Amino acid sequence: MKPLSWYKDLAASRKRREYGFFLVEGKRAVDQILETAPSRIEEILATETASKTTGRFSYEMRILTDRQFKTICTSKTPQGIAAVVRIPEKSYEGSLPKQAGDRLLLLDGVQDPGNVGALIRTASAFDYGGVIMSEECADPFSPKAIQASAGSIMSVWIRRTDRYRDMAKELKGRGFRLVAADVKGETITPGYRLPLPCVIMLGSEGSGLSDDLLALADKKVQIPINSCKAESLNVAVSGAILMFLWNGNQT
Repeated sequence: MKPLSWYKDLAASRKRREYGFFLVEGKRAVDQILETAPSRIEEILATETASKTTGRFSYEMRILTDRQFKTICTSKTPQGIAAVVRIPEKSYEGSLPKQAGDRLLLLDGVQDPGNVGALIRTASAFDYGGVIMSEECADPFSPKAIQASAGSIMSVWIRRTDRYRDMAKELKGRGFRLVAADVKGETITPGYRLPLPCVIMLGSEGSGLSDDLLALADKKVQIPINSCKAESLNVAVSGAILMFLWNGNQT
């Protein structure tokens, strides 16, 4: 039986990569993992009260006291249930899957874990195949990112690597259109469309996309806003709008 400190260690990026697991907290997020990637679940943790309302699992369940459960969780109001989930292989490598999908997301230096998690959730909702991230991005398996993804983390493939530029070049060679969000780009309208396959590229709110990624882009676009009322959009909001525009079959 693992010591409680082992579960608590999963809050640290180095330990997650060392152990190969991350923690998913909350009933809805755990249910989503059960739906999308049940084979990745190693163990279910629950308080005695929560275990009586969660139903039966075909996984090992460890019952903890309320106090023990609080020590391993990062959320302020734990719901009494969590899952230990195996990190998918190659999540920190720079190789593309054989079946990458025809719509992908690339994040360059998005450091807020809440934004990273929200973008992963949106990519999953719009049936995007995967998310490529620079190493400067927040770890997608961190507690805050997992919470923001609402359990959707296993619905797309993830690559967080320093080879993200090479991956973008490879995708371009495969015929993907690289679409960069850029404040100097072409203003888009609700009817704006591009052919598939495509990669939507988003940079940090402070610096935007790096020059080399902008140079690779087939198209640079910006979302029209009233700059007198708001200087810019949150990167997760921008990503959601762009992913919606490139959602589904297009000509």
